[in-house]
Amino acid sequence: MDASDLRMFETVARTGGIGRAALELHTVQSNVTARIRLLEEELGTPLFIRHSRGVSLTPAGRRLLPFAERLRDLLAQARRAVADDGTPQGPLSLGSLETAAALRLPRILAAFAQAHPAVDLTLTTGTSAELVEQVLQSRLDGALVVGPVRHPELTEDVVFHEEMVLVTARDIAGWDDLPRRSGLKLVVFRAGCSYRAQLEAMLTELGVVGPRRIEFGTLEGILGCVAAGIGVTMLPRGVIDVVWRNGPLALHKLPEPQRWADTVFIRRRDAFPSSTIEAFRECLSAAGRAAEADGAGDRRAA
Repeated sequence: MDASDLRMFETVARTGGIGRAALELHTVQSNVTARIRLLEEELGTPLFIRHSRGVSLTPAGRRLLPFAERLRDLLAQARRAVADDGTPQGPLSLGSLETAAALRLPRILAAFAQAHPAVDLTLTTGTSAELVEQVLQSRLDGALVVGPVRHPELTEDVVFHEEMVLVTARDIAGWDDLPRRSGLKLVVFRAGCSYRAQLEAMLTELGVVGPRRIEFGTLEGILGCVAAGIGVTMLPRGVIDVVWRNGPLALHKLPEPQRWADTVFIRRRDAFPSSTIEAFRECLSAAGRAAEADGAGDRRAA
């Protein structure tokens, strides 16, 4: 068993078929089939179950897959390390919460793109849970999520300290008014959203148990639904000014310490610190320092 065997095994497992793997590997299907059979003979156990839709992993195959994935990632990092001459360049795959993408990232990405035009940047949005998993699987180089994450395989840097607010239609007086609202609905992102989980926990402490949920995939959808009086949500205060500045919404302070949430940048602890990712982290740090200075000024003015 060598690196090429594991690469072929990982490709078949990921694509779910011999033919699809052959296309990705630029080889013929018979070659992939023969190599997989030799690997299974060497290991003394079947790795795949063949069926009409392709293949699926056996229990032994599922146990082998994490090692094959890690080898794939190590080889990719080795290539990046050799090619890294100190100039940020090449692909950079980032993830972000919808809220951070709307509130924080436009200026950061514009400045980063201007400073480093040789970088090909892609951005994926999702919930904290989804993004953490994608970073762990090395599908993303890093991501902005709600912290703390506290995962042994990840590093996390606090970038922004967000003030969270309860967002409602204007007929709701505030946080203490919620228990008196019959049929209260939460307008939230899908399961895995940290803000959603925090709001549900806070409402349980308040005595509001089992509210109905309405899920949306965009900030605009959530805020439009709240403005129409259909339900309530919880978001960073700054998002409202960016996405829904003139909307018919009411913002209410939350109790301490739930009033505050950290946005952190996560990446794999064992990932190669390329010039590209380090340049992006510096852009994030500069933006975080500027936001903190602006926030301190706003608090003094208040």
